[in-house]
Amino acid sequence: MNDLPLVLLHAFPVDARMWDAVRAPLSERLRLITPDQRGLGRSPLPETDREPDLDDAARDVVALLDRLELDKVVLGGCSMGGYLTMAVLRLAPERVGGLVFIDTKATADTPEAAQARHDVAARVETEGAGWMPEAVTPGLLAEKARPEVVERLRELITTQPPSGIAWAARAMAARPDSLETLRSVDVPALVVVGEEDGLTPLEAANTLVETLPDATLVVLPEAGHLTPLEDPAGVVEAILGWYPA
Repeated sequence: MNDLPLVLLHAFPVDARMWDAVRAPLSERLRLITPDQRGLGRSPLPETDREPDLDDAARDVVALLDRLELDKVVLGGCSMGGYLTMAVLRLAPERVGGLVFIDTKATADTPEAAQARHDVAARVETEGAGWMPEAVTPGLLAEKARPEVVERLRELITTQPPSGIAWAARAMAARPDSLETLRSVDVPALVVVGEEDGLTPLEAANTLVETLPDATLVVLPEAGHLTPLEDPAGVVEAILGWYPA
């Protein structure tokens, strides 16, 4: 088993169960850690007067590494999990020995995209999460996604606490551009993207590859934005084929 553990951070608006299909095959070869982010899954949302900020979620990740007595890990995530990975890089780059970016991007939101996130936060606080699957699934999965994947995504979304979804949406809207952070990285990186990802498409993945000093790109055919749900075998093969010694 590789000595360097792998920490994978989940996407929005789901929790760490999105990694269920990759968990067993990765765990055969690696120590795998898949935490729920604050306010989602089984992780509580701390009471605070602070504005939502991924830097606070990054401190959660570093605190987890401290509790597990892990000096250095391979850190990665899908979509929002990638944004959070970049926040950890800003906070504690010395804890990161490799990077896995899955269907994510390094640039900040446009004003329009940020406003859309604030609108989601406000609506989910008012109405709950029941409306979200119909609203977001077309962007999160490939057009011909298998029915069981669509249903699994629905379950993952509708079981999230509305307060956690709202916090995460507002935190993502406030995140900075991370290109300069990635230019200074001195560890190997893997970039995975679904061929049919419409939210963070191949262009965004290519920007990551061009920015990172040592990056490998894997494109998964016929998959959308949530490749660990749609093509878990492809994600596992990409990670294990790349994983640093």
